[in-house]
Amino acid sequence: MAVDRSKFRTCAQTSFCRRHRGGHSASLYHYRLDPDSVQLLEVPGDVVADAAADAPPDTGVWSSVKKRMLGDNHDQPLLDPYVKGPGPVFQATLLNTNANTNADSSSSSSSERLQLAVHGHADGMARIRITEVYGSAHTPYEKARWTSDELVLNTDELISTNHVEFLSPSAISELLTYLPSINNNMKPNQDASDYIGVQYGADQGDMILLFHIDPFSFTFWRKDDLKSGPIVQFGEEQLMHFEVRRSKEASNSDVLVSEEDDADFIKDGEEEDRHGGKEIVGYWEDGLAIYADGSREEKETEDEEDEKHRKLLEEQAPELDTEGMWEETFSSHEDSKPYGPMSIGMDLTFPNSQHLFGLPEHASSTHLKSTFGQGAHYQEPYRMYNLDVFEYELDETMALYGHIPFLVSHSVTGGTVGAFWFNPTETFVDIQEDASSKHSKTHWMSESGIIDLFLLPGPTAEAMYEQYAHLTGRLALPPMFSLGYHQCRWNYKDERDVYQVHEKFEELDYPYDVLWLDIEHTDGKRYFTWDDNLFPHPAEMQEKLWHDGRRMVTIVDPHIKRDNKYYIHKEATSKGLYVKDNSGKKDFDGWCWPGSSSYVDFTNANARSWWADQFSYKKYQGSTPSLFTWNDMNEPSVFNGPEVSMQKDILNLDGIEHREWHNLYGMLFQRATGEGLVRRNQPDENIRPFVLSRAFFAGSQKYGAIWTGDNEAKWSHLEIAAPMLLSMNVGALSFVGADVGGFFGNPDAELMTRWMQAGSYTPFFRGHAHHDSARREPWMFGDETLVRLRHAAMARYALLPFWYTVFYQAAATGMPIMRTMWMQYPQTESLFSLDDQYLIGSDLLVKPVTGEGVTQTTVSFPSNDLWYNVDTSQVVPATTSTTGQDEAISVTVDSDIDKIPVYQRGGSIIPRKLRLRRSTHLMTKDPYTLYVALDKSQKAVGELYMDDEVSFDHDRRKNLALASFSVDFSSGNIANSVNVGSGWTETVSDLAEGRMVERIIVMGVDKAPKSISTASEQLQFDYSAKSRVLVIRKPNVSSLKNWQINITV
Repeated sequence: MAVDRSKFRTCAQTSFCRRHRGGHSASLYHYRLDPDSVQLLEVPGDVVADAAADAPPDTGVWSSVKKRMLGDNHDQPLLDPYVKGPGPVFQATLLNTNANTNADSSSSSSSERLQLAVHGHADGMARIRITEVYGSAHTPYEKARWTSDELVLNTDELISTNHVEFLSPSAISELLTYLPSINNNMKPNQDASDYIGVQYGADQGDMILLFHIDPFSFTFWRKDDLKSGPIVQFGEEQLMHFEVRRSKEASNSDVLVSEEDDADFIKDGEEEDRHGGKEIVGYWEDGLAIYADGSREEKETEDEEDEKHRKLLEEQAPELDTEGMWEETFSSHEDSKPYGPMSIGMDLTFPNSQHLFGLPEHASSTHLKSTFGQGAHYQEPYRMYNLDVFEYELDETMALYGHIPFLVSHSVTGGTVGAFWFNPTETFVDIQEDASSKHSKTHWMSESGIIDLFLLPGPTAEAMYEQYAHLTGRLALPPMFSLGYHQCRWNYKDERDVYQVHEKFEELDYPYDVLWLDIEHTDGKRYFTWDDNLFPHPAEMQEKLWHDGRRMVTIVDPHIKRDNKYYIHKEATSKGLYVKDNSGKKDFDGWCWPGSSSYVDFTNANARSWWADQFSYKKYQGSTPSLFTWNDMNEPSVFNGPEVSMQKDILNLDGIEHREWHNLYGMLFQRATGEGLVRRNQPDENIRPFVLSRAFFAGSQKYGAIWTGDNEAKWSHLEIAAPMLLSMNVGALSFVGADVGGFFGNPDAELMTRWMQAGSYTPFFRGHAHHDSARREPWMFGDETLVRLRHAAMARYALLPFWYTVFYQAAATGMPIMRTMWMQYPQTESLFSLDDQYLIGSDLLVKPVTGEGVTQTTVSFPSNDLWYNVDTSQVVPATTSTTGQDEAISVTVDSDIDKIPVYQRGGSIIPRKLRLRRSTHLMTKDPYTLYVALDKSQKAVGELYMDDEVSFDHDRRKNLALASFSVDFSSGNIANSVNVGSGWTETVSDLAEGRMVERIIVMGVDKAPKSISTASEQLQFDYSAKSRVLVIRKPNVSSLKNWQINITV
């Protein structure tokens, strides 16, 4: 199996990427910041006086800056109607002074002026927006470019700084002494007059932006750590590139390829010739045609002429590469580009950092590898364009199903810093590691939009993820059942099949929570319907499963069958809710599972609201409160479209081209679906939604779960699962998982066992299989394997109180659930690149076994902490004696087929429920066992979050509690301090009986206690000197009440 590469573009086959990459258009762009345009929009009065007192005479740049500070009259550009959140605190004009642009470089009347706006945030974030100067009548940029602030940004938590000031010349001079040698713009005898500095107040210390005037660039600093240098540098490579809108007529002289040559390249009639006159009756997911005679289209290969033309484009002189600026063709699909070239790009450098992470989703390592320069690991930049990539390959930078243009740098000296490139259009990112200077360079290239860059200063992972939560929103706390095991297959054939599978799980006492139905459950791929022959009693079926504590999930995709008798299509058509073709007059017609299909415009609020209404129990006949939803194919996937998606020039209901909102579509679809599951609630219901999506963008964490798509039943796909999921978590997308067992193919017993073990320690835990795969329910691999698979599932269920607590912490703080090692150990550099082991929260270290026949595994343990084997409760001996340095200790551990290496951090307390149940619903009132792992000081702390696990009452009525456990053996006490929400305050005594602690297991105890007691009774306990484990039985305390247990040693 291999991806059909002819279906998907490379950078060299993408005109805007060619123009940006490798300096193809560098000769056209040279930006200068116009000092006469500078404005500080909010300045306390005393700041002006203080800065002016340190100023040189009123000449040059300082004179211009001071006038702006004092509010000198200056023309204000028209406000951008799309921008949301805190307003700018600093504005200026950028001039493209390159002679090749025919611009008047001496005047701000230049035809290539750009507006720079800086937004300072109270949490330290800086937003840098660079746009055309909007409002110039009768120009292509009279109106603002469309942006998606309203659809993505979490404006409720974005708070402006309350203090901003210009830096004085002396302050600027001090900064210049700390600029690293990487600053390519530094010239001999440079002084403060070449710069403008802005300082703004932040919760964690003031931040500084230092702007270089000519050529334009800037550096970003933490004021409390100037000597370490800037944490981010913008424009040091002078790769900023902003294609302003212009009329096609004005650019005709620039066109490289003649009409005759272009026609030759496009190959008129290619669509007809390609199919040999055969009648097309459909398309498969790989985009290949299905013919009336039953045959299928063969994969396309690049012919010699195409290859020669492509290489010519790559090698030609930069100033000549104008092909594809006004029209572009790929694989017979034409993009009309009515607005011409509108691409933007820029470079960011991360000084003294060799470790970059993020940019999900790619089937590659979590640590981003070099794509450019000498010794590059990849030849193609990381591509970010949501696509349905059939049979994707590994160790690739090819685009996949979802993307988050968020990159994180981490280093020992610079700490953690993030860069969010707020742009949902097709984007490429080059990574270049500079080994000599230890800097990392990045080059961002997008087809359209504006330069809208958020810089998140950290300085810790905790601080940076709190900033990112302010920016794009917080993880939605899911219902508890969704953290259990999900059983899925394309497809469970009928109700009889569903019952047989469910009853077998019951018979074997195998825990699971959700049974899933794929597309075949519908009436001819018409979503919100049921096949009456196969599923004649859907509500009764759901109720039977719910009687045993199980839910169901059905698939609902965004493509709607074009059938006038189908009520969904009929209503959407009559209300005008579909995406339009490029004329804006007809509904777009694409091919997907139902055949000819239309697509709801989820960028439109009315369309999203209408879609949400379709989930009401009255409209979605056969649905019940125990039915939830799976959104697939929402990249969007269009089998007969370019790159198996929509044409870029088709329009939404506001007339905005698809190219502008492509990467948002899947997220907005999931958002509308989730809203539908909330709206369907009856007055006596308050049920949280669960929606799984394949496509995603920044902010998807607010709407549900994501999975990694159509993986394969191969060891290599199991191995890549953790790096892919960690990369998503770097992008704050935490509720994620990979299909257990692999979607395509047939895993053997060993691979299935290892995948079930690994999956049980990932946030989303689902087994899934293709319809051509053999049945692979847990009992299909024999009794011996069944025992192993059930053991893995039971370990998951025992840890559900811990998982639920970590989800609560993620929602509250923004920190990822599944963490790379550096997030908890920021000074241990040897751990930074590891992605074959990870942490769940801060307290569990997991090292999945991903190789065939493996019986021993090497684990890297941070030496700062003790680590306890979760199976034996024994401390790892190598971690007990360390030098006190931040280092990692590599230990080879046993990992035979029955074992996945998992370790609890010393100093932590983890709650479990140990009674075997078949679903989360049946576990609700089960008692807790607390697992205490003592640190080197014989102490430990931990939390347990509690609510009803189902409803929104934790948020709306404050029906919740947070227990904070602590153990201090040196002082002889174990205690609980519980914070009970206002909604539970009056009923906490009644609820306490259902939240009891039945056992406390303490690991790492040096000697046996003489007695253990509460205020009212002596407690029973067992102590093993050999294992150093203390077990306190039946302490008769509740997690919902404050208590203390006294230990006498």
